[in-house]
Amino acid sequence: MLAWVACAKPYAKGADVDVKPPVAKKIPHVLYNHDDIRVDNYHWMRDDQRESADVIDYLEQENHYSEQVLTPLNQLQEELFQEMVARIRQDDNTVPYLKQGWWYRTRYQQGQEYGITERYPDGQPEQVELLLDGNERAEGQSYYGQGQMAVSPDQQTLAFSEDFVSRRQYQIRFKSLQTGELYSEVLENTSGNLVWAKDGNTLFYVKQDEGTLLPFQVYRHTLGTDQSQDVLVYEEQDSGFYTSLYKSRSGEYIFIGSWNTDASELRMIPAAEPSADPQLFMGRRHGHEYDLDHYDGRFYVRSNKDGANFGLYVTDGIDEPGQWQPLIPARDDVLLEGFALFRDWLVLEERSEGLLQLRRKHRRENTEHQIEFDDPAYVSWMGTNPESDTPWLRYGYSSMTRPSTIYEINMDTGERRELKQQYVGEHFNAGDYRSERLWITARDGTRVPVSLVYRADLFKSDGINPLLVYAYGSYGASMDPDFSSSRLSLLDRGFVYAIAHVRGGEELGRDWYDQGRLMSKQNSFNDFIDVTKSLVQQGYGDQHRVFASGGSAGGLLVGAVVNMAPELYKGVVAVVPFVDVVTTMLDESIPLTTGEYGEWGNPNDADAYHYMKSYSPYDQVKPQVYPNMLVTTGLHDSQVQYWEPAKWVAKLREMKIDDNLLLLHCDMDSGHGGKSGRFEAYHELAREYAFLLALADEEKGPRLAAGLSAPDDQETR
Repeated sequence: MLAWVACAKPYAKGADVDVKPPVAKKIPHVLYNHDDIRVDNYHWMRDDQRESADVIDYLEQENHYSEQVLTPLNQLQEELFQEMVARIRQDDNTVPYLKQGWWYRTRYQQGQEYGITERYPDGQPEQVELLLDGNERAEGQSYYGQGQMAVSPDQQTLAFSEDFVSRRQYQIRFKSLQTGELYSEVLENTSGNLVWAKDGNTLFYVKQDEGTLLPFQVYRHTLGTDQSQDVLVYEEQDSGFYTSLYKSRSGEYIFIGSWNTDASELRMIPAAEPSADPQLFMGRRHGHEYDLDHYDGRFYVRSNKDGANFGLYVTDGIDEPGQWQPLIPARDDVLLEGFALFRDWLVLEERSEGLLQLRRKHRRENTEHQIEFDDPAYVSWMGTNPESDTPWLRYGYSSMTRPSTIYEINMDTGERRELKQQYVGEHFNAGDYRSERLWITARDGTRVPVSLVYRADLFKSDGINPLLVYAYGSYGASMDPDFSSSRLSLLDRGFVYAIAHVRGGEELGRDWYDQGRLMSKQNSFNDFIDVTKSLVQQGYGDQHRVFASGGSAGGLLVGAVVNMAPELYKGVVAVVPFVDVVTTMLDESIPLTTGEYGEWGNPNDADAYHYMKSYSPYDQVKPQVYPNMLVTTGLHDSQVQYWEPAKWVAKLREMKIDDNLLLLHCDMDSGHGGKSGRFEAYHELAREYAFLLALADEEKGPRLAAGLSAPDDQETR
């Protein structure tokens, strides 16, 4: 590994280019809201068509600068990439599952990026039928993403959705399973969400607004006809709600859902009567969230009507909530996240003390059982269980030291069998690693759970290890302590990795989420800062080698934190970060904005505006020392527009008073999720890890896994 110098004007040793950061032109743009004036010098970077020559030129300058600065890390980056892909089985198969007499699986071949989806009749594994080859579909494309895929009930037609742009704008196509040919019609501008009616000739799908990409219309399509003949079935009038489709467990109903942060509403269409008008199950009201299923002639409703953490109810038809029969009461200390209905059993996904647990209750007898797990921090989940007339439950389990494993258990007898464990390479030994579960008290007295993992023989309790702290903390999304094969490349080089389960997630129930959103968002940032300080005080990391990372709304988190407590961190990786909160939330033309009011607030309200501005990373950049930073974005990102990270980096360069690195990498072909395929995305992750490792070893030299010492002429800052 070549020497790498972190300074304001870094250079690549041996390079023939004088590497200097690009200077963004400043064109003042004045914004006036609620008697407050904001001057945005970099508003010009916004280009709705993504075709501005000035914008493209600037992003390419940023990319060139980053590439030149990181050139000395090319060898390390390639080494990391090869390690990561070596932990992926090249020729692999998913565990087949049975649905309506057919076994389905996805198969991967040596060196290929995408899966091949196949099926075969029950009892006839030799009669394999090709459904879709992702490699063929992706050929010649810079990006390829598959959405939903569904075989018609008559087993004659495959419907599937695809995104070729990385903006989650899906096309829906149809393939005849008799001839293998594609139908001529293509359904454009969809969310990728699709459901077949029982006749095998009618497909329901969700269409998006062409500008905001808000999914808001449900259409009915007849196979073999042009999209212009499709029938509008439902249109959501409130731009604060998202629309989606799914089919009931019984297969008898197609549900149309309208969802936002604080309310939901469902309509239903009999799957055997696709031309019927949607029937409202229960109207929306602020503060009431519910979801719905149907099985064995009854409706099952997960609702928060009696408590924030949801209960489960059953009813014979559409009636008032007062008539619902409670099955699982709402509880203060247990969040009911989901449920699945089987012939004899009800399976519950419940979260307690931040960990997800699986419990099964017999639907007629007074018996129940909980699946027990041993690790101090873990994640479990219900697997693919399309058939309800069975005693077998498929579920998954993982921890920070144990690869993902798929099991199935006979709910009648308790017999359990392992179906498959994730391949992690030939030399992985779970016993080499150790995970811990900590509770750290934040400044307001709240106990915050933290999940830790490190390599046992490289961990020193006197606080000399580099420490990486990760968090998300938004949308009620729980960041579970699962296994990451790529993370081993950090652990094997001495890093301690911590997940801070900050408020804004839902690890400790709905109240945990409510404490980290809207006018309480500051709690998320305080939790992250306080967790970082405590981990260092407890000896889990070297105070001079602490790092932070987060993506999307987690990028907002680390962006806010580096404004508030930059001295805590040696370096930060911000992946597609949502950092220009106020400007974005004031612009209803941007995808996701109106549906996010329940998360961040509506800045058309003065109080919400000023509170948002108080933490918005872009608005709060100030003249101070910032950590070394690597920021990434995607030109086609529909969730966090590319101009947010680009503007943020430009403003940081203008304001910061240090000589630390500030790098922006924009993927010119992808969007929010980065590159597609099995392997390509690991190039991006290897870049991020190389950045962190080089900073961690800046003073001591590149101590790689091979144990090499630094050369005598190692240059340091």
